[in-house]
Amino acid sequence: MTGILLIVQIVLVVMITIAVLLQKSSSIGLGAYSGSNESVFGAKGPGSFLAKVTFFLGFVFVVNTIALGYFYAQQKNASVVDAMVEKTDVSAPTITIVDDQNTTAK
Repeated sequence: MTGILLIVQIVLVVMITIAVLLQKSSSIGLGAYSGSNESVFGAKGPGSFLAKVTFFLGFVFVVNTIALGYFYAQQKNASVVDAMVEKTDVSAPTITIVDDQNTTAK
């Protein structure tokens, strides 16, 4: 499960990077806090498609990060002893001792 989530995490990072780089520098992307003349959200708020996509991808990224942390913590608490088989059908070999000396006590 963690392998799939890790692949999703890498894909999300690439998609967020592309979405942020496609935005205008004066919109809510990277240039939002660069001191531009426009307000952070503008008159209409964060209404552009790329801003919504960036917000959604960021939300999914955070949820995926929390899920990865949870699953990795569960794997850390797992032990090899937990996976051991308790009961087997194999029996231990037996040894028969043959007494070759025919001595009788007198």
